Amino acid sequence: MPLAACFKPLLKSCNVGDSDALRTTVELADSVSRQPEAGPHPNRGGMLSNMIHRTMNVVLSTAAVIALAAWPSANAQTRKPTPPKSLRLYVLDCGKITVANGDSMGFKPGELATSNMVTPCFLIVHPRGTMMWDTGEIPDSAFKSGVSPQTAGAFTVDRPLLPQLAAIGYTPADITYLALSHYHGDHVANANAFAGSTWIVQQGDYDAIFAPRRDTQKKLGAVGDAAYFTDLAKSKTLLLKGEDHDVFGDGTVVIKFTPGHTPGHQSLFLKLAKTGPVLLSGDLYHYPEEITYKRIPSFDSDKEQTARSRAMIEEFVKKNNAQLWIQHDYTAGIKRKIAPEFYE
Repeated sequence: MPLAACFKPLLKSCNVGDSDALRTTVELADSVSRQPEAGPHPNRGGMLSNMIHRTMNVVLSTAAVIALAAWPSANAQTRKPTPPKSLRLYVLDCGKITVANGDSMGFKPGELATSNMVTPCFLIVHPRGTMMWDTGEIPDSAFKSGVSPQTAGAFTVDRPLLPQLAAIGYTPADITYLALSHYHGDHVANANAFAGSTWIVQQGDYDAIFAPRRDTQKKLGAVGDAAYFTDLAKSKTLLLKGEDHDVFGDGTVVIKFTPGHTPGHQSLFLKLAKTGPVLLSGDLYHYPEEITYKRIPSFDSDKEQTARSRAMIEEFVKKNNAQLWIQHDYTAGIKRKIAPEFYE
């Protein structure tokens, strides 16, 4: 039997570089093993036979080393993350926003503890699947230049999103669902990376994202860069008609319809076994002082609707004894555990 046949399973499982090296080594061993035996000079034939056997031993040893080195990387490419026994929440660092003052949010000087914001992304891991909630303010493609941190106007991102997911064992292919709190640019920059997931989106935001538009993306309240959504246009989509949605059907991950900031804005309720219930605000609030002073950003699509959504959520949080996590809250955000740590 040709030696290459013995290594066929390994050749299939290796990555391209490793399999090429292994294949070359095995083919060399085959060619050596097919050398003719001794001719009319017995002593010379014995010497040649010994050389062949020694060469084959070296070649086969090399092949074995290459195969063993390639085997873990091949397995790692196909290994899926093990589902947890209970719900987990990973907080990912998707940047910060430097804000000069709170004018656009309706605040007077001295009313805010800080006008700066954090921009987290979240990975929710359920025993029956996974969901990304928001995808950051600067796309990972900006890091191809090798420069870190990356900045864009008021946005600063120290590290790209996908390597943070990889560090905890996930790739975009492992993500069952994508849900964006809303369409603003600081929440959607890496949305295209999850085009293979099922996109859960409210009709109001979906229509605005794909409607013909003027070049207004730099205006406060405008839909994020159209380029951030090109691949989502082809995604499998679960279109919500202004309604709540129980993602996994057991009440532990529930999207709450909270319009006003945008027509299809949504927040996320999580029922964590140890941490307790948590409500991720999206941009229903940006600062805790918005609750104290009842301030609503001037650029909300419908300020009266925002007020109604806030009243509903505040009652919901109270009824469920939940923690309200204001996603952009700088003071609270810098104290939260960042992946690979998680909440459960």
